[in-house]
Amino acid sequence: MSDGNLDEIFEYLNELKEDNTISKNVREKISNIINVLSEESELSLRVNKVMQNLDEISEDISLPSYTRTQIWNIVTLLENVI
Repeated sequence: MSDGNLDEIFEYLNELKEDNTISKNVREKISNIINVLSEESELSLRVNKVMQNLDEISEDISLPSYTRTQIWNIVTLLENVI
């Protein structure tokens, strides 16, 4: 994965983390996702774990539909990595 793709994913995740229209617990989960993606372990393992966590977040009923779409877009970017 190129640094540009990784930077783009981090940028989108940070936007979600800073979005005050999203509940605090979801923003904390996104912060944890950023930490997982930043780890030094094998990339495919990190990506799979992040995709699972994002899928769980996207199923949250209280999540705004626009945010859900942003999460799906991030998942699409991650799918292109593996």
